[in-house]
Amino acid sequence: MPLKSLENYKDLFSFIYCRFIDSLLLVYWFFTAGFDYCFVYCWFIDSLLLVYWFFTAGFVYCFFDVSSSENMGDTGLPPVPIPNESTSIRSPTALPPVPAPHRNTRKLASRGRGKRRAVEEAPVDDSAETETDEGKRKPCRPRSWTWDHFTKDETSNPQYPRAKCNWCGASYACDTHKNGTSNMKNQLLSQCKKFPKEALDPTQKILCFQDVVKDDRKGIGSSLSAVSFDVDRCRQALARMIIVDEFPFSHVEGEGFRYYTSCLQPKFPIPGRLTVARDCWKLYLNEKVKLKSVFSQPNQNVCLTTDCWSSVQNLNYLCLTAHYIDANWKLQKRILNFCAIKNHKGETIGRKIERCLLSWGISRVFSITVDNASSNDVALSYLKNRMEDWNSHPLRGEFLHVRCCAHILNLVVNDGLREMHESILKIRNAVRHVRASPGRTERFKSMIKEARILEKGTVHLDVPTRWNSTFLMLESALKFQKAFKRLGERDSEYAMMAGGIPRSEDWENARHFVKFLKIFYDVTNQVSGSTFVTSSQHFNDFCKILSTLKHWMGSLDTVLSSMAEKMKSKYDKYWGNIKNTNMMIFIAVVLDPRYKLQLIKWSFEKLYEKEDAEFLTSKVKETLFRVFDSYRLFGGNYQRSTRQDPPENSTQELEAHETSFAMEFEKEMQFNESANKNEVELYLMEALEKSGVQFDILNWWKVNSTKFPILGQIARDVLAMPVSTVASESAFSTGGRVLNNYRSSLTPMIVEALICTQNWLRNSPKLVLEELIEELEKLELELAPTRDPNEEDSGVESD
Repeated sequence: MPLKSLENYKDLFSFIYCRFIDSLLLVYWFFTAGFDYCFVYCWFIDSLLLVYWFFTAGFVYCFFDVSSSENMGDTGLPPVPIPNESTSIRSPTALPPVPAPHRNTRKLASRGRGKRRAVEEAPVDDSAETETDEGKRKPCRPRSWTWDHFTKDETSNPQYPRAKCNWCGASYACDTHKNGTSNMKNQLLSQCKKFPKEALDPTQKILCFQDVVKDDRKGIGSSLSAVSFDVDRCRQALARMIIVDEFPFSHVEGEGFRYYTSCLQPKFPIPGRLTVARDCWKLYLNEKVKLKSVFSQPNQNVCLTTDCWSSVQNLNYLCLTAHYIDANWKLQKRILNFCAIKNHKGETIGRKIERCLLSWGISRVFSITVDNASSNDVALSYLKNRMEDWNSHPLRGEFLHVRCCAHILNLVVNDGLREMHESILKIRNAVRHVRASPGRTERFKSMIKEARILEKGTVHLDVPTRWNSTFLMLESALKFQKAFKRLGERDSEYAMMAGGIPRSEDWENARHFVKFLKIFYDVTNQVSGSTFVTSSQHFNDFCKILSTLKHWMGSLDTVLSSMAEKMKSKYDKYWGNIKNTNMMIFIAVVLDPRYKLQLIKWSFEKLYEKEDAEFLTSKVKETLFRVFDSYRLFGGNYQRSTRQDPPENSTQELEAHETSFAMEFEKEMQFNESANKNEVELYLMEALEKSGVQFDILNWWKVNSTKFPILGQIARDVLAMPVSTVASESAFSTGGRVLNNYRSSLTPMIVEALICTQNWLRNSPKLVLEELIEELEKLELELAPTRDPNEEDSGVESD
């Protein structure tokens, strides 16, 4: 122990002198009185020296002198304290071991050991430091793991120390001799609800319900599984959240997110935005490899949709989407590319699509659906010529070009509504008036209550260039006709509105418009779907629109008749010559077991002349047989290449039974009989399936594909064909949210990774706030059922 003053040297010399005298007296007494008296005298002298040393050198040297005696074996002679770090004085040579005849020796030794443990475990107060380091020793850290989760209570009585749990704050006695740590351990393992018990063993798994993706990818379910904390899995889930929920990369650096994550799992190291961006890119590459393996399967054909878009960065983007029916007969939609292009020229679009398909390894393309832009016609011509070299589809791109039906419907209706009727203008102005300010909206809501209208929604504003928004505006305004009438009677500003307020005849005209436009609205929603089959239903919509236009053209209402005539002229421009229509639209109807060829024949007879109807029916039937022959030749070669013929020199042939020739003959006859009988004829001869809401055409073909294998492959291609490009256009809405004014610095490569991976991972469409107006208003009433009268008086009453 270091010495810092001359008094320490004096004490050291006193200690050596006393020990020297003690040794001389011990030797003298040994030769005069004998061994037993010598031992008693030794302890007597040692006790006197202990008292002397206590008053001269201090308590610490005294304690060290006594407690050190255990380290000297059975001699009972304590070593000399170390006076300095560099020099040390060791105890003299120990005497031969002497047995301890008295019990007092054991008691003293045990007392010394207990005192030493008490000093070692006692906490040291750093503020009580003196000028010298005499007697100061570093306290030992508690050995039990429980002290990692408990903190000693400084406010407790030192004679009865206590410790508090870091998780729940429970207080327990922690005296070393009386209590120990068993009570604290029992608190953590049995009683504390906040303590993560799995943290004791990182490999320990716990049972819990976790979200899993359903097989049909139409939602998320839950399953009971055993899980454990995994940092890599958490980082992958974080990257998935950033992509699916369209969060920026800097979201992980937000104060609220970091606090929430630290409370949820303190052991998870929150990555930075650059690390999250790398994780998102890694997830994109992994999912792309999985999707490539799907397209590499045999007989997996795809249908494509494409469209172009310009972002806030003034960059042109092309979206390429694949539609296909997988081996489980589930309709799938995947965005393949969302890449930048130089311009919207047809050849540029065609070259870009070709490079995208080659990079994916897709060589079996059935159809490509595009809108009616002239550049798309050039792009399809370029692709059709180039794909003849590498397209391995049985039809070789014969029916490759499919026009977007939703785009044609939009052009047809816009031509009819180009000259807006006066009634529509008045209703639009009325809706704009009540939605112009919060005060006007509140007054209109009060009129709704007075009229006792039970509708929970409100009127919708429209976009004049979009007819579907005009239809929704008229439909919503008709529900509140009584409220508008009361508003005109009590609100002078509304009554004096420019252009006049809607009258009874205006509301009546609006009802006719809504009834007329609803047909087009329903058909547009039907053909715009991407999660269900649209090709087999398009012919019904085609016939419905044509018959509706013919009916309204003969109406006595001049407004409706003139509108129908304008729409019919635009309709004839695209669909007037049905001979130029893609024949796969009609083949899809034939492959629907509810309609088959009978619906085609009956509809043509209703809509066209007899000669034209017979010609169109025969053309559809001829096309069906020709497509079947192409698939049969292609499928027959494939089946022959995959058949495993037995070896010529097989020992089984030598040991063949007499019945083997008969069995081989029966198999050959069955093969020839099935080959002679055409599957198309057998399919058309069967009775029609009953129509119903629960009928699933894909499930029907899944069950009957073994009965009609070639027709089943045709159905997988034709039924997967989309009749609109809405699937690609919807990606532009996502692109607008990803590339907004605050995130316009993202590179095209990162944008493509985010949008494509979101489409591959997302199981449900993103919620739109406008679609939840009724739910939000109901929630507002639940949160604030009553209002303060002062608040009502202080509301906004003026415009």
